Amino acid sequence: MRIEISARHCNLGPEQQAYIREKSEKLLKYFDRLMAIEVSVDHLKHSWQVEILASAEHKHDFVAREEGPTPEAAMDLCEHKVEQQLRKYKERVQNHKGEAAGGGTFPTSLDLPTPPEPS
Repeated sequence: MRIEISARHCNLGPEQQAYIREKSEKLLKYFDRLMAIEVSVDHLKHSWQVEILASAEHKHDFVAREEGPTPEAAMDLCEHKVEQQLRKYKERVQNHKGEAAGGGTFPTSLDLPTPPEPS
């Protein structure tokens, strides 16, 4: 898997880059078929903006963008968004044959009241 970290209008220190790389690698825990993760960090006037683009097999892309007071805080918020997207996608892929098309299950027997037994 390829992880790219780019910074616009700023320079990231080695510890910030290591933090971002570590957080990006954790996304593999939720979906192991990721091909590439691109993280772009942008320093705005009074905040930091982080954008994550995670590319999975079969042309599925997951995108999240968040702002925070520090690059680390923005990365945490952004990582949480992508994590939710990956969990939902993985659940949908794994259960694609398990449920009926209507979204529910069909009853196996009719729930009719049983007639009383003669005494």
